[in-house]
Amino acid sequence: MTNRSFDPLTAIGPLDGRYRAVGELLSPYASEWALMRYRVRVEVAWFLYLNRHANLPSFPHLSETVTAQCEDIWKDFSISDGHAIREIESQTNHDVKAVELFLRDKFTTLELSDHLEWIHFACTSEDINNLAYALIVQDLLDEVLIPRFEGLIDDLLALAEPVVDLPMLAHTHGQTASPTTLGKELVVFASRVHDIGKRLRGTVVRGKMNGAVGNFNAHTVAVPNLDWLALGESFVKSLGLTPNPITTQIESRDYFAQFLNDLQVFNGILLDFVRDIWSYIAIGYFRQKKVSKEVGSSTMPHKVNPIDFENAEGNLGIANSLQEHLAHKLLISRWQRDLSDSTVLRNLGVAIGHTLLSINSTCKGISKLEPDEDKITTDLESSWEVLTEAVQTVMRTQGISNSYEVVKQTTRGKQMDEKLYQQLLSESGLSAENRTKLASLRPDTYIGLARELASREIDRIRNERLD
Repeated sequence: MTNRSFDPLTAIGPLDGRYRAVGELLSPYASEWALMRYRVRVEVAWFLYLNRHANLPSFPHLSETVTAQCEDIWKDFSISDGHAIREIESQTNHDVKAVELFLRDKFTTLELSDHLEWIHFACTSEDINNLAYALIVQDLLDEVLIPRFEGLIDDLLALAEPVVDLPMLAHTHGQTASPTTLGKELVVFASRVHDIGKRLRGTVVRGKMNGAVGNFNAHTVAVPNLDWLALGESFVKSLGLTPNPITTQIESRDYFAQFLNDLQVFNGILLDFVRDIWSYIAIGYFRQKKVSKEVGSSTMPHKVNPIDFENAEGNLGIANSLQEHLAHKLLISRWQRDLSDSTVLRNLGVAIGHTLLSINSTCKGISKLEPDEDKITTDLESSWEVLTEAVQTVMRTQGISNSYEVVKQTTRGKQMDEKLYQQLLSESGLSAENRTKLASLRPDTYIGLARELASREIDRIRNERLD
C-alpha cells in the first residue's frame, strides 16, 4: 500500500507518530527543513558580513533595504523554500551546494546578480554546517531544554515543600535505615537537576569559519590583504558563538560531546528519580490520583499503574543510547574530514526528543502524586531498630568498648518496637543521663538536620535562579 498523505499513525518513529507533539516542538530546530533554514541563515550572514566588514572594492556596501531583504530570506524561510532546495539537491547530490544555488536564485530576484560570487565565498561545506549546528544547539538549550528543566524543578519543589517536615523511614539497600524527611529526599533531586541545568546553560558553543582544512588557504590567495584570522573569528562571534581558532576541515565538536554528555548526566538523574518514585508508589508512600476514564489494566479493574514514570524510564534509555553514540562519534573524524558524522548528526532531534518525552512524562506523573502520610508514619513507628545507630554512637562517646558489636549482637536483622528499644537502653551500660536522652528519642524525631538541609537547599536553588 502506498500512502502519499502523511498520517501520524503511519509514522515508523514515535516522535513523528504517537508523540507527535514533541516532534512538532523540535521541528523548528532539528528537522531537515530546520537544518536548511539554519544553513541559509549562516550563508546570508557570511555574505552580509563580508559586505559590511571586509572592505572589498568589488563588493560595495549594500543599502539597508537590500540588507534587510537578504536577511528576510532566512527569517521567512518556508516549507516551499525547503522543497526548492531539495529539488536542487536531487540534481547536485550535495545538500550545502543546493543551499548556495537556492540563494543565487533568491539574490538574483533582489537584483544582486553582480554579487553572486560572494555567496559561499571561500567556504567549505563544513564552515556552514558547523555554524548551523552550533546555532541549533544554542537555540535548543535556550528555547527548549533549559525552560523544561526549570519547569521540572518547579514541579519537584512543589512536591517537596509541603512535606519537608514529614518524617520518613529511609531505605538503604532496600532495608530500613535512619529516618529522613520525604521533602528532603525530593529536594535532593531538585538540587541535582538545578546543578546540571546550570552546567548545560553554561555550555560554550563553538564554531569556525576558516576554509577547507582550517587554514584560510583560498582566502589568503584570493584577498591577501585582509586579516582573515580576525575576520573569521569576529564573524563567529557575531553569531553569538565562541570561535575555535584551530581546526581541521571540521570544528572539533568537543563542546558538542560535552553537551551530550551533560545531557546524559541529566538523563541519569531523572532516571534515578523516576525509579525511586516508582518504588515509593510500590510500597505505598505515594498514592496516584485516579483519572476517571483511565484504565490501569485490561483485566484488573483496581489498578492505577505508575505508567508515566515507566514511560519516562523507557525513553531515558533510548535518549542515553543515542546521545552516548553521538558524543563518541562526533569526537572522531578521519584525518582532516570524513562524512560518517553527517547522517549521525541528523538524529540529534531524535536523541533530544526522547529526553523531552521523559521530562513530560515525569511532570505528568508528579502531578498525580499524593503522599500517603498514614502509611509513611505507620512504617516509621514500627521500625524502632533504626534508633540503634544513635544508641551505639552515644555508647562510643561514653567510651564503652566494642559499642557497635554489642548493639549488633542483639539487634541485627530484627524488627524492634518501643518496648524492645527501651530494654536495649537498660542493658546498654549507658549513664543515666545518656539513657534519659535516648529514651525520649523516637523514630519520627530521629531525623537529624533533614529539615534544615532541605530548607537551605531550596533557598539556594531559588536564589540562584533569580541571579
